[in-house]
Amino acid sequence: MPLTSLPATTPANAFDARHGIQAVLWDMDGTIVDTEPYWIAAEKALVHSHGGSWTDEDALRLVGQALPTSAGMLQEAGVRLEIREIIDILTQSVCDGVRESVPWRPGARELLEDLAGHGVPCAMVTMSEGPLAGLVADALPEGTFRFRVTGDMVRRGKPHPEPYLLALDRLGAHVPGVDPRRVVAIEDSAPGVASASASGATTIAVPHFLPLPASEDWALWPTLHGVTAPALDTFVRSRNGGAGGGAVELP
Repeated sequence: MPLTSLPATTPANAFDARHGIQAVLWDMDGTIVDTEPYWIAAEKALVHSHGGSWTDEDALRLVGQALPTSAGMLQEAGVRLEIREIIDILTQSVCDGVRESVPWRPGARELLEDLAGHGVPCAMVTMSEGPLAGLVADALPEGTFRFRVTGDMVRRGKPHPEPYLLALDRLGAHVPGVDPRRVVAIEDSAPGVASASASGATTIAVPHFLPLPASEDWALWPTLHGVTAPALDTFVRSRNGGAGGGAVELP
């Protein structure tokens, strides 16, 4: 059952004003919620209804991709519908699954709550469209996200940096003097980490369905379970050479 609201007041960001964390940008599918099984089931049902074949391996190629890209790949698999029709059918199916059960990823809700308690703004940056993003946001305390950037708001989706660049631009209304290096982006997929890191945000990869390689462009963490707001602040300062930075102890 979702919580109804955040505490009435949250303290101002108590971390290092010059080097500490300023905000966190969250991917949704696979990072906050484990919706990939819903997407895969919807893809299989749609392709099979058009007489085609769609395997788990086929589905994994779509993880993290922009929805128009995914819809185009489904057309190649035999779906005889327009891109918009495919997106709408898939989204409706996944929304139905989320309405029945929200499959939270380990540690995501707890970290969101801890960030709110420390006054660290959060926003959602997802390739899913408004209706699905709204369902997930509504299952969290009111005010968890200052805003949402969804796939229908950008011309070029992940792995292009446009979604994160838009989010960083919008953060300016919430965080004076926002510095991308002091903004953490949390992602689970290759398109996602490519998009986030190219925007200049300090990126954490938490792989879920598919492994991700180690890279200088992002940190590779096994889980968000047990991760706290102070741990993210320490990570930002250590990544960017701020005073007091040091090794981050992961759970």
